[in-house]
Order: sequence, then structure tokens, then C-alpha cells
Amino acid sequence: MAHITKPMAFIFCLSLMMTGMAPAQTQPQREAMSVQGYSGQANVVRFQGRVFVDVQDLARITNGSLSFNEGGVVLTLPGCEASQQDEGDAAKKGFSRPFMKAAIEAMASIREWGGILQATVQERYPVGNAMTGNTIIAHQERAADRVALASAAASTDADYRGLELLRNEFNNLQAWTDRFIQGRKSLTAQYMTLDETPFQEDEQAQKIMRCGQFLAQMFPGGTFQDDAMCH
Repeated sequence: MAHITKPMAFIFCLSLMMTGMAPAQTQPQREAMSVQGYSGQANVVRFQGRVFVDVQDLARITNGSLSFNEGGVVLTLPGCEASQQDEGDAAKKGFSRPFMKAAIEAMASIREWGGILQATVQERYPVGNAMTGNTIIAHQERAADRVALASAAASTDADYRGLELLRNEFNNLQAWTDRFIQGRKSLTAQYMTLDETPFQEDEQAQKIMRCGQFLAQMFPGGTFQDDAMCH
């Protein structure tokens, strides 16, 4: 059995021009076929209502190549290798379904944690052993568990690259949280106690927020992308 490698649509979209057309007869009728956009002709035999083309001629005029194996003949058309390479690159950038689901859940937990932290800063709630401090810690631990699940679900190159950005976001928010809690306890960080808009004026906080927004869109999209804010 002979077949043509992808893209198959290439063959079906070609305008095939037959010369010396004649009604089907009982005797084989030799004709010639040309492919629009290519020079040269391929030998064709019409017999009992069917058309047979010389694949060697077809490979020659389309600048393709033939390979033979036990299963038959493979005709590779120009551009097939590039198309297959593009498909392979796209597959490498795609997240596996288990990781994508776990990463989305992890990002949801991280953003909840960040939201609690932002409200605490802006409303100047007390931290430490108070209920607010315990709430921040609880959300932080929940986010850590979700990130661990995403790590366990990672299996592809895209997964691991996405996981790196996810961990960066978690670690950056954790560092900011620790710095905030220590500053609030000691009252040494003026912007954490007096400024009404510390998130808007804190460069690290803004970086964390922008990365979170980016990842919250990237993971549901199913394809890895990169952003400097997440490094």
C-alpha cells in the first residue's frame, strides 16, 4: 500500500491537469498529468475507470522523495518536514491535562493568599498570633500544598517550564509576606504601617501581581509562554 505523508491537503488542493483525456475503455489509456505550480509531467494510465499515476514521476516533478519499507511506499512532499517540526514544537509547548488542572488550582490558591495579604496591608489589620495572621498562614500553606500537587503532576517539558514560573510566583509572594509580617511586628517598615497604597508603590508587590495575572491567563490557555515579571 502506498501513501503520501502530511500535509495531505496539499495533494487534494492541487489542480491536476490531464492531457490527452479520453473516455474509459477496456484497454489501458496512457496519458500525462501535470501539477499546477510545478514543471514537468507524470505518466498516468487510465484503466477501467481508474487512474494510476507513476509516483516516481510525481516525486520528481514536485521535488519530493520516495522511501520504501515492508509496508509500502511513502511519498514525502516538500514542506512536510517543516510542518511536522512545527507540530512537534507546538506539542512541546503544550501543558499536559493533569498539570494544567493542578496549576490552575495552585494559581487560584496563590491569588487568594495574595488577596488576603493585600487586604491586611491596606486595612492595617494586626498580624502575628492574631486571627488575621493565622488566616494568612493558612492560605500560604494551602497554596504550598497546591504547588506541590502541580509539581507531582508535571510530566512534559512545558509542564516543568510552567512549574518554574509557578514556583517563582509562590516564592516571591512568600518572601514578601515574611517581610511584611516582620515589618508589621517590629513597626520598622514605614510603608507597611503608614502608607495607604503600599502595593501600588512597592515594586516587588507590583511584580508579583503582574506575574499572577499573567499565569492566571497562561495556564488555562494550555500553552507555555514566558514573562519577565515571573523571574
